[in-house]
Amino acid sequence: MPITSLCIFCGSSPGANGAYAHAARALGTLLAQQNIALIFGGGKVGLMGHLADAVLQHGGKAIGVIPEALVRKEVAHDSLTAQHVVRDMHERKALMYALADAFVVLPGGAGTLDEFFEVFTWTQLGLLLKPLGLLNVEGYFTRLAAFLDHAVTERFVSRQHLDMLIVDEQPDALLQRASVYPADKWIDPL
Repeated sequence: MPITSLCIFCGSSPGANGAYAHAARALGTLLAQQNIALIFGGGKVGLMGHLADAVLQHGGKAIGVIPEALVRKEVAHDSLTAQHVVRDMHERKALMYALADAFVVLPGGAGTLDEFFEVFTWTQLGLLLKPLGLLNVEGYFTRLAAFLDHAVTERFVSRQHLDMLIVDEQPDALLQRASVYPADKWIDPL
């Protein structure tokens, strides 16, 4: 499936390792080069800012979706192709899910993990039929992937569901795998 818009969940902090910001900029550059619109949380801070700035610096499209409360806290990016201001986090996620052809998760904290697990859950339930991947920068998601594998062993997650998740260390390889992910791998919608 060709990907024309990619929703990226990532930290509002740059993190402790400079490799995270480097990966965000590299992915942003790649999106612009491949004419894939960025759909993201709309912030100018942390990895979100690095990602959006790289997309824009290379002539790409960056579309933010940000709740009113975060605009008031002055964290909204002010140079985006488009910025959707929504009421709350629930509306934010619903719009991001609707705008995106696929999802990629970069390092981040509780909010990033919340977004990841919601998309993963919706995929299991057949509510979203779009590729989902983790960009495993410097092994950031290695323990999470091991935990999910443990959840399979303990029969709380099916192998079929876990196999839908794409994990890669290279942005270009992750995008390539997402774009050719076979449609018949997805669980039938409810």
